[in-house]
Amino acid sequence: MQGITFDADGLVPAIAQDARTGQVRMLGYMNAEAVQATIDTGALHFYSRSRQKLWKKGETSGNIHHVVDVRHDCDGDTLLIQVVPDGPTCHTGSDTCFDDGLIHQSADSNGAYVDVVQSLAGVIAQRHQEMPEGSYTSYLFREGIDKIDKKIGEESAEVIIASKNDDDRAVAMESADLIYHLLVMLEARNVPVDDVLDELRTRRAAQSSPE
Repeated sequence: MQGITFDADGLVPAIAQDARTGQVRMLGYMNAEAVQATIDTGALHFYSRSRQKLWKKGETSGNIHHVVDVRHDCDGDTLLIQVVPDGPTCHTGSDTCFDDGLIHQSADSNGAYVDVVQSLAGVIAQRHQEMPEGSYTSYLFREGIDKIDKKIGEESAEVIIASKNDDDRAVAMESADLIYHLLVMLEARNVPVDDVLDELRTRRAAQSSPE
């Protein structure tokens, strides 16, 4: 447990964050056993302070949270666990336990969302390198660029259909699927996502400059 500072009760707070979207899912507590179980199994584990026992997130609901990365902060007294959840995180059925905001303001219009895209691209690159069994992303890489390009075409059509049906929620969801498959294609073609972001920044700068 190098670098992790546990409190007097042998616990450390752990924030679970969706590796694909950057959304904060929940806060739990880990002891050394929970940290080790999380690392060894690749599934998120916590320590229940009320029941005083180890528990696996999603063991009852089936919404297992697959761990992509485990990091500690500069003081070592807080963990950030990046996960890919199989379903909702909160017992209420919500994706996140942090639905109720005290201050309702929109996120930074640039940085936060760029970080999400880059984080997702990083997860996709890791899947490409490790090619784990049971991963849909790995399946796409095994099938090759023709399959990936076909999926991009299919997802583009889904976005158009959702738009024509005047379904804003479906438009957002299908657009997310399209962006994901575009990122898979970029990884397959060895085109860094930063090249795309740089191109967008260049175009924005050109549009903003006086003529």
